[in-house]
Amino acid sequence: MGAAYLAPFGVGLGHASRMIMLADQLKNDGVKINFSSYGEATNFISKRGYECIQVPPVEFAWTEDGSFTIKHSLANIPRWFFQFSKQINQEIRNMSAYEPDVIISDSRLSPLIAAKLLGIPSIVILNQIKLLLSPRIREFRIARLFESMTGELMGGFWDFADRILVPDLPPPYTMSGHNVWDVSSTGSKIEYVGFFSPKFEINETKVENTRKLLHFEQSKPLVFIHISGPLQTRLPLIRLCIEASKYFDNKIQFVISEGKPDGSTEPRRIAESGWYYEWCPVRDEVFAMSDLVVMRGGHTALSQALQFGKPVVTIPIEKHGEQLGNSEKIAEFGAGIMLHPKDLTAKQIADAVDKALQDPSYKENTHKMMRLAENLNGIDNVTQIVRSYL
Repeated sequence: MGAAYLAPFGVGLGHASRMIMLADQLKNDGVKINFSSYGEATNFISKRGYECIQVPPVEFAWTEDGSFTIKHSLANIPRWFFQFSKQINQEIRNMSAYEPDVIISDSRLSPLIAAKLLGIPSIVILNQIKLLLSPRIREFRIARLFESMTGELMGGFWDFADRILVPDLPPPYTMSGHNVWDVSSTGSKIEYVGFFSPKFEINETKVENTRKLLHFEQSKPLVFIHISGPLQTRLPLIRLCIEASKYFDNKIQFVISEGKPDGSTEPRRIAESGWYYEWCPVRDEVFAMSDLVVMRGGHTALSQALQFGKPVVTIPIEKHGEQLGNSEKIAEFGAGIMLHPKDLTAKQIADAVDKALQDPSYKENTHKMMRLAENLNGIDNVTQIVRSYL
């Protein structure tokens, strides 16, 4: 029934996770699937049984403490252009060889340019159009002007796609609103299709088996500390979360997941009521049991938390505009607490966890968002749009 070419952004696993969900849906229709990506996403996709061509990476720069660095990223601009041109050439060769009916990019520009040059229809799934700066820099008018100008520039580039699908709720409840609103260069192409994140089926038997495996008590709150993103950004925060767990005093049960795709799947006990996974094979079960999730500010992970009514404590990557924007919106909705990463202490994390668990308003507001999300099924909506091109 045709062929589809999927090209997710390679930093972190959120974009690849979305594309794998789409691929699974299309594969059931007999659609031929090919992937292209880079970084950790390549191995992640291959392990799920799909062919993934590795393209030259275009990556941001990170500091040793896990924050986004504008200075070093700007210094990489000449290398970016070189790698980007190589990406386009690679994508042209791939598409010419596979002859897909449609290109689906998740937050990558080079596949859209290649598709345009080859005359192949293209779709982009996107939850960031503008390049947001850090809150401190945005206090200056010139910085806000820069954001607006780059937003219009990037909007013009994303306009290469035939359709721009935002995996979010329509205004005013758009979690990525700070990142996608007020860009005129995208014209009328933006469509809000609903959250595009895993909707796992809760198997009570599996949940109960996981509860027994980890010796969790139903009478105590459970916190899932699920840290995703580039490797350089994960480990410093995980160490801080381990330190924060010492303040829980066995009143709170917890699971920490490092999110390492090729890591050990065996749980390691690090406290009387706490476990550590390099890669958590029972992620869905732990997620279902949890009363609160501590995470970064990635769109896919936050979408899933809202879909399942889980309040959050977000710790966005420092100076990472997209994650900061998402986290600010979550705080505005009253669905969680945002912690600023700069000079963050373990005690602040522990206090935020305690506050979010004790204040029922966070759960009430999250359930409100969950009910809104139930009216839009992002996975089904995107799948139907893709099918129309096959």
